[in-house]
Amino acid sequence: MNAEMIARTIVLLLAAAALSGCGPAGPPGEIALLQPPLLARWHPAPITDGGKPWIQANELILFPGKPMTGVRFEGWTEAKLPLTDYAITFEARRVEGQDFFASLTFPVRSLDTCATLVLGGWGGALVGISSIDDQDASENSTRSEQHFINGQWYSVRLEITNDDLRAWIDDRLVVNTSIKGRKISLRPGDIEHCAPFGFATYASEGQVRGLRLRRL
Repeated sequence: MNAEMIARTIVLLLAAAALSGCGPAGPPGEIALLQPPLLARWHPAPITDGGKPWIQANELILFPGKPMTGVRFEGWTEAKLPLTDYAITFEARRVEGQDFFASLTFPVRSLDTCATLVLGGWGGALVGISSIDDQDASENSTRSEQHFINGQWYSVRLEITNDDLRAWIDDRLVVNTSIKGRKISLRPGDIEHCAPFGFATYASEGQVRGLRLRRL
């Protein structure tokens, strides 16, 4: 092999090495929470009379419970996921029912301090954070209303920092609140079984797909 052929071979090998890092794994820095190996760390939440959820790659199906169904992710520490300065993105829809269908419980600064992003609560339309200063989403300043159509997918993004919580539904800002110096907690009840991270439905069937975490 002459010098020219050696040089061409080296160039080809370098190009192949550069391309090998490319693929369908998603944008750099994102962590797929519903794909192996993290998929195995999802479990039904021990909710009394809860419906049995279906947990599969890239999708959660939360069948109606009596009245709640929930799932929780138990690998947060194991996966070394952040407790602040992170974003969660997913798609969700209410298949049937008239109440919240993919309410997300998440940690804020600590695994012992969690809150819930409510989607479609209190009769089907309420959006907000439960709880801030012991006020749930129906009582605090994060409350808003949105008409959710059964069967329609909605894109959700939630950002958690030391001082702020923000959330978007289909690129519309629905939560933008300071939590600096404020008490963050969960509404007492079965939702606590979804902590530190999980989803719940209330008398509704909900689906979640494309769940990802990204450090901010």
